[in-house]
Amino acid sequence: MTKMRLGIIEYIDSAHYLPEHETCGIVHGHTYKIEIVLEGEKQENGMVMDFYIIKKIVKEILKTYDHKLLNDVLPFPSAENICEHMHGQLFEQLGLPVSVKVWEGHGKWCELNGFE
Repeated sequence: MTKMRLGIIEYIDSAHYLPEHETCGIVHGHTYKIEIVLEGEKQENGMVMDFYIIKKIVKEILKTYDHKLLNDVLPFPSAENICEHMHGQLFEQLGLPVSVKVWEGHGKWCELNGFE
């Protein structure tokens, strides 16, 4: 069977601060764009995974972060730590290799690619 990749994009709004950081040490917010790509083989039903199921799982996980102070979720909520944390949850829930790309506002992002 041929491996395929499926992707979705979601958005969350969150606040955070980076302890002891010169400019980001005060509470501020971002709109985060979350790009999720999973990889798998097409099943007998013609799909790798139903987009409805993917979105349902992703939205449930993103509730942890959306409209929250991210410092209550992670001690140092850098883009890298947010991405790594989300990746672990998504891999566990989706059960397939996954790539997560977290955009912090415009022009800044971190990606954890679980395909390699």
